[in-house]
Amino acid sequence: MSPSQPQPALYLSNVERRYSQGDSSLEVLRGADLAIWPGEIVALVAPSGTGKSTLLHVAGLLEKPDRGEVFVGSKPTASMSDQERTRVRREELGFVYQFHHLLPEFSALENVVIPQLIRGLPRAEAQERATQILTFLGLGKRLDHRPAELSGGEQQRVAIARAVANAPRLLLADEPTGNLDPNTSDRVFQTLVAIVRASKLAALIATHNMDLAARMDRRVTIRDGMVVQLP
Repeated sequence: MSPSQPQPALYLSNVERRYSQGDSSLEVLRGADLAIWPGEIVALVAPSGTGKSTLLHVAGLLEKPDRGEVFVGSKPTASMSDQERTRVRREELGFVYQFHHLLPEFSALENVVIPQLIRGLPRAEAQERATQILTFLGLGKRLDHRPAELSGGEQQRVAIARAVANAPRLLLADEPTGNLDPNTSDRVFQTLVAIVRASKLAALIATHNMDLAARMDRRVTIRDGMVVQLP
């Protein structure tokens, strides 16, 4: 990929991933290709067992492909060391899961500050940015509340704020509204879209909620180990 041309935030090229099962192997991804561009929100809609989690893990540099390449921006990552991959995950990728995984002993503000401190930002700058993000997400009056004092939707909004705190290039979300009731799910999804649009980052969101998927820029699925565009 030429660095002089516009680059997708994520580009999977001919990715293969297989797992050993005794004397045999299970091919999950077979030449998968996927490009996601800055500012684009892509829904990953796939039944369980088709490779959805594997695709997210490969895209998030949590697993290495057996063949093919994963570009984050213009950077090829397949041959990176574990230390280099960790740095890219910390600085260029954000993750949101079905369960918020907030640190229970820390406030909402502190949960968003901590990843910035790990990256090396000064505490004052990290606190200012965390406050701005949480206020943008409608949590300006809940900064000092611990997770147990927040509703499920508020907890998930804190998790979204934490995921974007380091200004990542790409947001990866795995069923981010799966544990929420329909009304709360819709509010959290609107929050997610708002922060993606405002930040101009790219997002790949795995979901079983077809109503939410239909509101994203485009939808893809996995068939026979390949990424397929849905109408």
